[in-house]
Amino acid sequence: MNATSEPFTPSAALARPSVADAVVGHDSAPLFIRKPNPDDGWGVYELVKSCPPLDVNSAYAYLLLATQFRDSCAVATNTEGEIVGFVSGYVKSNAPDTYFLWQVAVGEKARGTGLARRLVEAVMSRPEMAEVHHLETTITPDNQASWGLFRRLADRWQAPLNSREYFSTDQLGGEHDPENLVRIGPFQTDRI
Repeated sequence: MNATSEPFTPSAALARPSVADAVVGHDSAPLFIRKPNPDDGWGVYELVKSCPPLDVNSAYAYLLLATQFRDSCAVATNTEGEIVGFVSGYVKSNAPDTYFLWQVAVGEKARGTGLARRLVEAVMSRPEMAEVHHLETTITPDNQASWGLFRRLADRWQAPLNSREYFSTDQLGGEHDPENLVRIGPFQTDRI
């Protein structure tokens, strides 16, 4: 039996407008948004480590996201191919009209550029998301940057934002702030 696979393209080669889903930023410092690939797992892991207060998962988890969930994730690279942004999530199997955003990270070099919003919107604009009309995520009560991002998304998409406590501190082992479930929608994906 012959095994077939997609052609492999290294990350540095993917930092080109012809391969990227979107090019953002300034002409002098463009950022390229695209689907991740197996070569990106370690770079994503290193990025998330550099972005407290984000929870850092194993390098293996990020490699799985870059391969098994690549259609619902995105990375942003600079012209050198360095990963400066990442968003991960999935369409819920029990609610196929809902995308659950697991994590969004923007490195120091790309902060203040609107990259987090652009990463989310790049994923939501893909054909695979045509039937998605709600976005969910969890946010700790004191994470003002994340609250600001999701309020801006709700405003841009002209959709309601609702939240409620989802995981208590006790459920998270007593050493983690509670997580609120945040839900935006319904919205029209084709207007993003």
